[in-house]
Amino acid sequence: MSTVSDDPIVETDHHEEVSDQRQNLFDKLSRIDSLDVESAKVLDRHGRASRAWGWSAILQLAFQSLGVIYGDIGTSPLYVYARGTFALYSLICRYAKVGLIPSQQAEDADVSNFQLDLPTKRLKRASKLKSTLENSNFAKIFLLIITMLGTSMVIGDGVLTPCISVLSAVGGIREAKSSLSEGTIVWTSAAILVCLFMVQRFGTDKVGYTFAPIICIWFAFIGGIGVYNFIKFDPTVVKAINPNYIVDYFKRNKKDAWVSLGGVVLAITGTEAMFADVGHFTVRSVQISMCTVTYPALILAYTGQASFLRKHEDLVSDTFYKSIPNGIYWPMFVIAVAAAIIASQAMISGTFSIIQQSLALGCFPRVKVVHTSTKYEGQVYIPEVNYLLMLACVAVTAGFRTTQKIGNAYGIAVVFVMTLTSSLLVLIMIMIWKTSILLIIAYVIVIGSVELLYLSSVLYKFDQGGYLPLAFAAFIVTVMCIWSNVYQRKYHYELDHKVSPQKFKEIATNTCFSRIPGLAMFYSELVHGIPPIFKHYLENVSALHSVLVFVSIKSLPISKVPVEERFRFRRVEPRELYVFRCAARYGYTDVHNEGDGRPGCREKDDIASENGENMNENGGEISSNGWLEDVEMVEKAREAGVVHLVGENEVIAVKGAGIGKKILINYAYNFIKRNLRQTDKVFEIPHKRLLKVGMTYEL
Repeated sequence: MSTVSDDPIVETDHHEEVSDQRQNLFDKLSRIDSLDVESAKVLDRHGRASRAWGWSAILQLAFQSLGVIYGDIGTSPLYVYARGTFALYSLICRYAKVGLIPSQQAEDADVSNFQLDLPTKRLKRASKLKSTLENSNFAKIFLLIITMLGTSMVIGDGVLTPCISVLSAVGGIREAKSSLSEGTIVWTSAAILVCLFMVQRFGTDKVGYTFAPIICIWFAFIGGIGVYNFIKFDPTVVKAINPNYIVDYFKRNKKDAWVSLGGVVLAITGTEAMFADVGHFTVRSVQISMCTVTYPALILAYTGQASFLRKHEDLVSDTFYKSIPNGIYWPMFVIAVAAAIIASQAMISGTFSIIQQSLALGCFPRVKVVHTSTKYEGQVYIPEVNYLLMLACVAVTAGFRTTQKIGNAYGIAVVFVMTLTSSLLVLIMIMIWKTSILLIIAYVIVIGSVELLYLSSVLYKFDQGGYLPLAFAAFIVTVMCIWSNVYQRKYHYELDHKVSPQKFKEIATNTCFSRIPGLAMFYSELVHGIPPIFKHYLENVSALHSVLVFVSIKSLPISKVPVEERFRFRRVEPRELYVFRCAARYGYTDVHNEGDGRPGCREKDDIASENGENMNENGGEISSNGWLEDVEMVEKAREAGVVHLVGENEVIAVKGAGIGKKILINYAYNFIKRNLRQTDKVFEIPHKRLLKVGMTYEL
């Protein structure tokens, strides 16, 4: 929120209720220190740590993360032997002005989470790279496209993970029922996938608690079976920790060894879910669950399967189920199917998270984001995306029918995401972290060479199903590029046609406009000046409400904006018109829906009622009496009624535009817009108080 004077209000003896009102307002205005917010140790008025994570909460999240994050990598043993990007982009945007929309404001740097912990020593290469990015339009567009491509691959991963996990697990029933046809297994898998997507509406919180016990049992089973096989068949496989065997393997198999890397990469599929899902949990909780449960169980499982294969080299394609002791086959089959279902949850949740981030940065069409937990922030569900993912998963399962082709596609998606993420990380190491050049070179040589080696291997099987994630990515990137391009054009149009201060003064002094009781809130994404919707409204309605608030919905390149710093108010001159600007600032993991009952969220009307608390941030002492009068005026207008005005903008290509521009705007963009949510649905504005103002933008 805006900074106000901390001087105590002098009580007046002619109105006792005025004193109480002032005291209540100052209670609301208690300022939280920025350092406390940054360190997540904010104390509320009663001295409790309102934002710090206690060990009890961390351990609960660690337990949930087993069910949500590690189901994917945890079920890799099912099929291994048979065959996050926007956060980094936002970090770059925080440090360098590489965004394509000119919405930066100096006061945004005052948000606690916006501060960067940078080394004091400035290196020339960091400044040079920053300058290059800021001055090159090509570099800005290239960065955005790379980020979109990585995002698209994660979404494609969210389609492929459920397919390969469920199909692999269900296929294991052939060990006991060899008479079952391939079609039966495929459609059984499809039915399970439909059920999985149907429960997503209950949210990560409930799903995590439901799934975590099953994953714990799964890890216990595969770890225990791994120890059993290790002891029974060949304990000498422990020698595999010697890296010399890697060299020998490549010398012996040459091209076949290189091709096999595409299958080896499946062992680490699911690690990307840790980064895609980290917004649902805390870093500490993810570390605890990984180090104490997931990693030890996987190492034991793979070691046991290797021991089994030393004695049964002809059973490579069915290693997992063949290596299970006969007495526990059916319990293991049931747990495997359940774990495969849960494995899908990791990337589904991750897909919701990354789409929420891209939506906040204006790179994805408007969809409704539902916050599913009142206890933990960042856990979201997107109905439209969930429905489309379900259809895509069923189509891929029915179309490919086997895990071999899906595995080829899966490997390409995972390695592509890793390679693109590493590329962005190099920029951050140079420009923001100012890492030693020797370490950067070592990182590029070691990590870069390994990732490129794996990428070349998985691309070798492009025609064997590997084309699928690239096709997904091409489609999603096209949609994102169309939306982002027209979104930028719309923003620049509003910027060019905003109401000038001189024009606004003319409106204020025009006696043709009558004033009516009530409060009008104009919604816009324009953060500089008054949007053209206001002028268009006045041309059709010759009346102004007694109080006007221009609400700008703004996304900052940070993960979260503290609630107490989210709304920033300014008074617009002339004062007698009672006009205010409100910048509602959100991070890319913040949920915009204000009516969902979350702690810290408020109805739109409540935003209006707080105008008086923050309205005088522009210089000088706050006059107590004048401030109180403003509060009373706003409150009186709110009681008279609140109207929410939203621009129903139709965009068309300007006359004389080329055929490409007409296709982009008139057909592609408008088709996407017609089939997705409108602004009032996204922000859950009450329909009975909503007024849409139609306006045509010629772009």
